[in-house]
Amino acid sequence: MAVKIRLARHGAHKAPYYRIVVADSRARRDGRYIEQVGTYNPLTEPKKVTMDLEKIDTWIAQGAKPTETVARLIDAQRQNG
Repeated sequence: MAVKIRLARHGAHKAPYYRIVVADSRARRDGRYIEQVGTYNPLTEPKKVTMDLEKIDTWIAQGAKPTETVARLIDAQRQNG
């Protein structure tokens, strides 16, 4: 089972709000996921990102691969500390 850390889109039409989730790569984008590890709201100024870096590190240690977008968000969160 290939596990990814990716964004799941929620919110209203033209008002996206994303959950950062750990999911099987075969699952639908907004479908079943294993665990929610954060949120991302691109519409606020500044963009609001919350995530549990300890859970993310645990999943990465177990072999989960973050998508490019989530990897950028993780790096930005680590730099902002």
